[in-house]
This record gives sequence, structure tokens and C-alpha cells, in this order.
Amino acid sequence: MGNKNFILNADDFGLTPNHNQAVLEGYINGFLTSASLCANGEAYENAVHDILPDCPNLGIAAHLNIMEGKALTDCNLLTDINGNFIGSYWLLLFNRKNKKLLSQIETEFRAQIEKIQKDTKIDHLDSHVHTHAIPEIFEITCKLANEYGIKYVRTQHEELYFIPKLKKHLTINYPFNLLKIALLQYFTKTNKKTLAKYGLKTNDYIIGVGYTGMMDSDAIEYGLKNIEDENCIAEALIHPCKYNNDTVNSHLVEFVITQNMILKDTIDRLGFSLTNYKSLK
Repeated sequence: MGNKNFILNADDFGLTPNHNQAVLEGYINGFLTSASLCANGEAYENAVHDILPDCPNLGIAAHLNIMEGKALTDCNLLTDINGNFIGSYWLLLFNRKNKKLLSQIETEFRAQIEKIQKDTKIDHLDSHVHTHAIPEIFEITCKLANEYGIKYVRTQHEELYFIPKLKKHLTINYPFNLLKIALLQYFTKTNKKTLAKYGLKTNDYIIGVGYTGMMDSDAIEYGLKNIEDENCIAEALIHPCKYNNDTVNSHLVEFVITQNMILKDTIDRLGFSLTNYKSLK
């Protein structure tokens, strides 16, 4: 009998009050099992002081963020003159051999991890916009995970699958997402060697790259149906928000995933156990 584990993770926890409300309700009223906390998010204090006490079994990642918001350290190669991150993945990609840039990233990542560790226990590391997947940055991430006793680091191996809804594949997002899958698959092959070097663990599959910006319950269901491995960890990343008005957007749709009990039953029927990294042996 296999051991199929499924983690439903909310990225961007702490970014705004709406993200935080989605995590709270996703955990209490739904089946959200994990969240990735932004140390530099505008709603960080609300997340750790008002939300986490009501979510005792929620898994928590440090959502390492060098793309958005204000830096915690002086990292001028990554920010504007006001200390706000420039938000350029291409800058990171094309300058990934720059030792000064990598040094600033390490210093910033370290500050973010230490800030979160003062408030709660971290069970894995991931990043905003998958920046830690860039192999040179992944090396830094694994070094810090090892140093701070964090056993898991997210990787991005997503099996290519299709939802039987044509309109999802006719959007401008979809071909771009396919390019993201190819790039992240390429990085993951290298990054798994780095994980082994540091004695760290990771998820076997990710769900949420191919349908970025279009995630819904179908994306989770068909992503899990496509996984044939009987012993694995599959992580689905969503970016849910819960609003106090009539706003309807992709973030609200992703919040609704956490409340879909029919999907929860389907996950169970497919043989997956809902868990998080802190509960895994």
C-alpha cells in the first residue's frame, strides 16, 4: 500500500489582511494545511499575532521574498533608492553568477528566516515568484535551511496535465505558464542534487505552475489524477484572498478551493492524505 501525501499551501500569507483572512478561514472552515509567510509583508504582524494562534496545526514556510515590498536589509542591487524590491526575475536570472548580488540575497534571506523564527516554527522554505528555484539562489536557500534546521525546501517538478476545459488553454497566461514549467523543470534537476548535498528533503510534485492565475478545484483534481506515484509528496500552491466586499478575482476563486468539500472527498478517494511538512516523518 502506498503513502501518498497532499499539502494544500497558501502562498503570500502576511502580504495583506485579505490574504490572512483567507488563511484563517481556509484552515478553520476548510482543508488548508500549510501557508507560506512573507516576513516583509504589510500584514505580517496581523498574521503572526492574530491569525496563527487560531491555526495551531498549520504548517508554516518562510516565503522568501526579494520581488515585492520593502527589504529588511540593505540590498541595493535588489531594490530602488527607497529600499523597495525592483521585482525583476530577469535581473536575478541574468545576474545569478554575481557574487555581490548573491551575498545580498543571502543576507536578506537570513534576516527573513530569523524574523519568522522569532514568532513561529518554520517547517519548509519556498519563495515569492519561485526565485529560489534559480540554482545559485537555491544553493543559498539550502545552505540556510541546513543552518537553521529546516528539513524541507520546495522544488517545482510539475507533471504536464490538461484540464478538459478549452477556455483555460486559450488565455494569454497558458503558453507563458508552459514556458515556466519547462524552465522550472530544468532547474529542479539541478536543485535536487543540491538538496542531496545538504541532506534535505522536498516535495516530489508541485501543482500550480501550469495553471498559474487560473487555479481552481479542477486544477487540483486533475493535477492529482495525473500523479501515478504511490509514494510521494504532492504540494499544490494557491494564492487565496478573502474579501469583505463583492470583489471577485482569481484570488477569491483560489480561496474557494479551500472550502470545496467535494474536492476534499476526491482527494481522499484518490488515495492522498492531507498533511503538511511539519507532520511528515
